[in-house]
Amino acid sequence: NRGGKEQQNMPELLFQDNIALIGFMGVGKSTVSHYLRDQYSMDEVETDAMIVESENMAIRDIFEKYGEPYFRDCEARAILKLLDCRRTVISCGGGAVMRRENVENLKKSSRIVLLAAEPETILNRVRHSDSRPILNGHMNVEYIAELMEKRRTAYEAAADWMVSTDGKRVEEICEEIVQKLNGMVREKET
Repeated sequence: NRGGKEQQNMPELLFQDNIALIGFMGVGKSTVSHYLRDQYSMDEVETDAMIVESENMAIRDIFEKYGEPYFRDCEARAILKLLDCRRTVISCGGGAVMRRENVENLKKSSRIVLLAAEPETILNRVRHSDSRPILNGHMNVEYIAELMEKRRTAYEAAADWMVSTDGKRVEEICEEIVQKLNGMVREKET
């Protein structure tokens, strides 16, 4: 756990639900997930890591060998395995909510938070990564913006709310998430 001023400024965790983080690659899902885990002693799961472990191969290799539809089936199975989790931060792959069944299964036990960033921010964060098979050969702002636009409606429909990560420290992002979740808990109680 983190100490000092940072700890004093963070709101108390009032909810028992999972937090499912969705959004385009490079928006900060893993960074936010790790911080929430550490700050609030939550469990943490990354659906992509679950797939890598179950398939015993890297995501880019799964895409190359079996194709994207196979990968998306693996993703759906991973999300199903999370239905009984509580107080877990679930970091979802960028395309996870493109399937309606994944959204329905996540909503059964999670509050879904859409993390968002501008295409330029995404490119700056992922430009040196070779583990983004969707972007292979298309590492540019125009392609990222086009793909983000294709996914925008699905992301927004799935999310309970959105948090922009542009120009914010991880502490600010997480505080915003927790305050909104706590606000939802208070609304239910009244």
